[in-house]
Amino acid sequence: MNFLKILSLMLSVVFVMVTLPVRPVGAIAPEELSAPAAVLMDAETGTVLFEKNSHEVRACASITKVMTLILVMEALDSGKIQWEDTVTASAHAASMGGSDIWLEPGETMSVEEMVKATIVASANDAAVALAELVSGTEEDFVRAMNEKAKELHMKETVFKNCNGLDEEGHVTSAYDVAVMSAELLRHPKILQYSGIWMDELRGGKTQLVNTNKLLKSYPGITGLKTGTTSKAGSCISATADRDGLRLIAVVLGSSTGKERFSDAAKLLDYGYANYTMLLPEVPPEVFRDIPVKNGMTSSVATTCQITDKLLAGKGRGKSMEPEIYLPETVEAPIEKGEIIGKLIYKSGGKQIAEYPIAAEASVEAINFNDVMGLFLRSMAG
Repeated sequence: MNFLKILSLMLSVVFVMVTLPVRPVGAIAPEELSAPAAVLMDAETGTVLFEKNSHEVRACASITKVMTLILVMEALDSGKIQWEDTVTASAHAASMGGSDIWLEPGETMSVEEMVKATIVASANDAAVALAELVSGTEEDFVRAMNEKAKELHMKETVFKNCNGLDEEGHVTSAYDVAVMSAELLRHPKILQYSGIWMDELRGGKTQLVNTNKLLKSYPGITGLKTGTTSKAGSCISATADRDGLRLIAVVLGSSTGKERFSDAAKLLDYGYANYTMLLPEVPPEVFRDIPVKNGMTSSVATTCQITDKLLAGKGRGKSMEPEIYLPETVEAPIEKGEIIGKLIYKSGGKQIAEYPIAAEASVEAINFNDVMGLFLRSMAG
């Protein structure tokens, strides 16, 4: 299989947002949000469904901890650290101000307890303790945070610390926050902690109350992180899941906590009113035998699999139109799984998804020795 065919297989599914009317039902205008910057994103496809100054560079307070938790989850997944490992608070970690769990230098907790404190109570000291566990120093951890941001193509983001305390040059954007929030959601276990409303540490001596008040008021909310500082204002990355549609609403720079929660709810309401996730069926016409030129067999069967749902505007699922592109013949040799065609879905004249049609079996090219072998076997019979 040549390079282009391999690349085609790797890029087997392309998602494109369905074009909707200028003012869909339940739509909101940018001026209806009090926050200066916001974005609504589909977590699975990364499609932006609404934006207001989404690439404006701003401080983001404790939403920074989304990236901190990404690196912690990666360390857990790789086996570098374990949930039950002991974390010892350094003097540096214990010196953090703002939201914290009042760690004392030398105090120990498990990784799980520190993660819980970081995401539920937005504990700055716990975040630093985890960073030091993973990378040795907060400085080295922050370097890894910025490397991960580049990997995720977060072009407006520069991290100066791991907890979001105001620091000159520590900036991001609503869009970048949505991108890293989607990345954190790829670690589903984090939802076991981001959805906690109340919990405790130190045998009940320390109470944890989630800073995300939407957990008590918004249907389907799953997390994810709030943040507030004098420089950043009130911020939130709110995630929700309904009927398989996972949305991320990011609000930066609100004047009050109440306004950030209100704006996030408006964004999520808009998303669930206007979008859905669909799993299209493969039309039976896709499955056929394609004649093979110069092959050891005269034809090859085709196959096509759709395992990923696609994002579509509500009310447009029934209007999705499949288009099948297959050649009249193919030339041997053909490898099993080789891309020989494509299935495209359109809605309202716009392409919304593309899936590969592949060869179901290999077909060798005909050669003289093979022909003579067949001839001799037929004569012997």
